Formats: sequence, C-alpha cells, structure tokens
Amino acid sequence: MVFNGDTENLAYLSEQYENLVRILGNDIHGELNMLIGLSQIKGIGYMFANSMLQVLKIDPHQKIGNLTAEQVSAIEKIIQDPKGASFPTWFLNRRQDIETGDDMHLVTSDIAFNIRNDVEREKGLFSWRGYRHMYGLKVRGQRTRCTGRKGGAVGVAKGGKVLPKGGAGAPAGGGAAVEEGTAPAADAKPTADAKPTADAKPITTEKKE
Repeated sequence: MVFNGDTENLAYLSEQYENLVRILGNDIHGELNMLIGLSQIKGIGYMFANSMLQVLKIDPHQKIGNLTAEQVSAIEKIIQDPKGASFPTWFLNRRQDIETGDDMHLVTSDIAFNIRNDVEREKGLFSWRGYRHMYGLKVRGQRTRCTGRKGGAVGVAKGGKVLPKGGAGAPAGGGAAVEEGTAPAADAKPTADAKPTADAKPITTEKKE
C-alpha cells in the first residue's frame, strides 16, 4: 500500500494499523517489518517468509501492523498447508514422517512435541541414539573428550594455593591451605615425628644442687 499524500489514504492507514497482530497464536508487534515479524514464529525463517510473501504478493518491507484480516488468514493458511501453495518438498522441515509418511511443515509447539516423541521412540527401541539420550551424552557424533564434560576438575591449583596431597578437599585437621612462598607461622609447634635439623643445638637442662 502506497501513501500518495492525501488525507484519505492517511485515515485509511490509521484505521487498518494494529499494534499487535496475532498469527497462529503468536502476538507480533505491528511496527516490525513483514520478514522480521513472520520470522518470530517458531518454524518460520527468512526464506520461508519471503517465499510466502511473494506468493501472496505482499510487500516484504511494509509494517506487519498494516495487514488486513484477509491477508492474515491467507498467511495462516499457507503456513498450515504449504504444499497447497505449490511449495517444494525440500522447503519443509519434516519430510516423510515416520508415523504417517507425509511431508509437513511444523510450527510453534508442534516442533517441541514431535522432537520429544522422537527421543522417546529412540529410547524405547534401545537404539544407539536412544542410549546416548538416556545417559545425557552427545548424539550427533560430537567430541566428548575435550568438550561436553560435566563436573569440576580435581587436583587443580587455583589462586596460587597449593592443594593438599589427599585431593581437592581441605587439608586434614581443618587447617588452611598454605600459599606458595610463605613461611610457617611463628607460633607453630613441631609435631611429634618431626626430625631435628643439622644445625639445631640440643637443649640440655642442668640440675642445680
């Protein structure tokens, strides 16, 4: 729709403009362009939206709030049945469904529903992918040696502190970890199994008569 500068067209546009356009249960802001607004529907990308607008002969750069009720219903009809609008099979996101064998295009909540059913079917068949799903591992052949690992690393020094030999926990006896390059405290008492050094002088006690 082109505005020629007259007040009649301006009044017509103001009456047709909608702040929120509802398409297949999705509320889309009216100030968005057609391509950006339609791509907010889950399952609709830029290519699918552009092809759909070319079939309906709608300007892809106009505001989505200027759509009429007939145009909104035509868009919903194509999304629900793209094969009826002569869309090629490779354009659809679910071809040869395992249950029905039909070529279909899934949108909104149907995508998550079918993905969940596919995962549960693989688990029930005890296939390789089913086992990977059950144990929470990567399914599509990704690396698991360097990525996808869970849990913290054990025995790694952090913040310049020396971890005890027993592992990543606190030292035995509740003492704090000793930082590198620091001397022991002055009031530290020697342990029972501590051996005297070479330059240490023995302490003798003289008995006074």
